[in-house]
This record gives sequence, C-alpha cells and structure tokens, in this order.
Amino acid sequence: MNNRFDNVKKNFGFGCMRLPMNGEEVDQQEFIKMIDTFLDAGFNYFDTARGYLQGKSETAIRECLVKRHPRESFILTDKLTDPYFEKEEDIRPFFESQLEACGVTYFDFYLMHAQNAENYKKFQKCHAYEMAQKLKEEGKIRHVGISFHDTAEVLDQILTDHPELEAVQLQFNYADYLDKEVQSKACYDVCEKHGKPVIVMEPVKGGKLIRLPKKAQDIFDALQGGTNASYAIRFAAGFDNIMMVLSGMSNMEQMNDNISFMKDFHPLTRKEQDAVKNVAEIFHAQKMISCTTCRYCTDGCPKQIPIPDIFNCVNDKIQYENEKSKNDYQTITQDKGKASDCIACGKCEKACPQHLQIRQLLKDAARMFE
Repeated sequence: MNNRFDNVKKNFGFGCMRLPMNGEEVDQQEFIKMIDTFLDAGFNYFDTARGYLQGKSETAIRECLVKRHPRESFILTDKLTDPYFEKEEDIRPFFESQLEACGVTYFDFYLMHAQNAENYKKFQKCHAYEMAQKLKEEGKIRHVGISFHDTAEVLDQILTDHPELEAVQLQFNYADYLDKEVQSKACYDVCEKHGKPVIVMEPVKGGKLIRLPKKAQDIFDALQGGTNASYAIRFAAGFDNIMMVLSGMSNMEQMNDNISFMKDFHPLTRKEQDAVKNVAEIFHAQKMISCTTCRYCTDGCPKQIPIPDIFNCVNDKIQYENEKSKNDYQTITQDKGKASDCIACGKCEKACPQHLQIRQLLKDAARMFE
C-alpha cells in the first residue's frame, strides 16, 4: 500500500455516493450505525461530492459524522464538479458552500472531479487548479488531487501540466483493468510514472461484480472463501501504488462484509488471482452495458428517464435471459420516462464518465422492452 499521508488510516474508505435511503431521504439512523462501525474498525476516510444524492450526501455527513465525532478523527474528501461553476469567480463561493454543507472548516482532500479531455479545458480556463492551491495555502484544503475518467494519454497531460497534484482517483477493478475504453491499467501506470498515489473508485463496478453469471459464480464458489465483493476489493487494494480503495456501501450487511476482509488486509493469493482473471473473461464475454449506476446522467434529463435502472434491466436480460427484466422495466418506467421518450439531446452522454453511447443504447432498450 502506498500511503504517504500519515493521518489516513488503513487502505479502505467509505464512498458516500450510494448511502442507505429511506425513500428519497438518507436513512440517517442506518448511516450513523455504519459510520460508527467503520470508525470503530480503525478506518477513517470518507468521500463525497455535491452531486451525490443531489447534495444530500454532504448534509448527511454533517449530521451523522461531523456533529458526532471530533474533526481530527476522520478524513473528508470533497470535489469541484463541472456543473456547479461557469467562471473562475464561481469557484470560491461554491467551495465555501461545500464546507458549510459538510459542517467543516477544511477538507483533507479536494479533487478536481471527473476530469476528462473536454471538461479539463473548462477547469484550465477558469483557473480551478490554481484556486485549489490558493485554498490550500489558506488552510481550507490539506491535499489537492483529481478524479479521472478518460484515456491514459489525457491523464499524462494533466499530471504533466500540474505536477503539484498529490493523488489521483481512478475507476479500477478487475473487469476494467485491461478494458480498452476505461484503461484502468494504463492510467494506473501513468500515475506510477508521475509518482502519484491512486485512490480507487468503483472497485465492484457499481455492483456489477457482485451479481455474476452462474459460470463465473461457480469459479468463486469453488474457492470456498470470500464473497464476490471481497475478491473485487482485494484485487484493487493489492497493487503497490494504491493508497485507498473506496466502497459505496448502502447497508450494514455490506459494511460488515467489507470490514471482515479489509480490517486485516491480505492481497489475493495466486489461486485467487487466477480465479479473478477467469471471471473477468466470462464477464467481458457477456458484452453488457458498462454502466456503474453513478446517476450523473439523470440529473439533467429533460424527460426524467431512469437511465441506469433501464440499463440494469437490459443487463439482467443479457445475463439471465429471463422475462423478469421486462416486468422490472415496466415498473421502473411507470411514473418516469420510458426509453422511447428520449429526445436525443445528448446531456446524458456529456455527463457519463463511462462515455457510453446512451442515446443509441436507449433505442436498443426500447426495442427490447417496448
């Protein structure tokens, strides 16, 4: 584990994008139990952003974590996200609103969020990186980094332009490791080249590596060891330049499972590595939609189409070849937009960190289910 930050404990963090929910609101009692269990197990890293749960992630952290635990007992990461600023003058007020929402006076890490070739131009034009350094000089940020979704070439350019960056958050899991689109391994190699420790997001690919096809599941079952999540998270955590693996846990069952194998972390054995490689090959052969259910695409959708839920139905149809997925589709689109309601405005594709051709995929889903 590469950890050059003394106050960060262990190599496992609480990603606060998929929190326990009670209808449209965060289930604060369940979240409090999860936070206390996490801290009691010796972990202290929490990750949020304004766009997570339409801002409810930040305020839930204030109510359930910040108001109940000493500030020095936890590490808090927040992010500067594209839709929330248009010019340089917008950045400081937005940042101050994040401090207020979280109830803190500083962030331990502050990341330029979801950087890619397109929005990097905007961040540069608005001097976002320079503003982050000013806020660091003022003591309102301890460490500045980026989260990233693009090619290794683009990442290399950003890290060359900004050697002051201290960490990089990457999508990194065994399914995406050699994927030509996500380029997890290639991006990881760029981070090593520049000497930047890696924070892992999506180690279970938005839950896609939990529910596996039977052929793949049989391989893990034959190990007679851990859960599907354990193999995925331990795969990511086993690389030398990984300082932190985030898990977006949404209930105590997931929390307890994750803690069981990360509290006293051991990398995958050779036998487990071989099993993971075989599972990855089976996973890729299915040619499923690589949606991680981050829901960035739904925020600006004028037709309120539940895009990730529709894609889950498509993947279920591909994976299990059952009729249940059609019934699920009817249920999730009953009070929202259907796939065929898409007006092809393209807002979703601009927001998608996976660079999915969402408009075409919705046409395919409409043909499949309507």
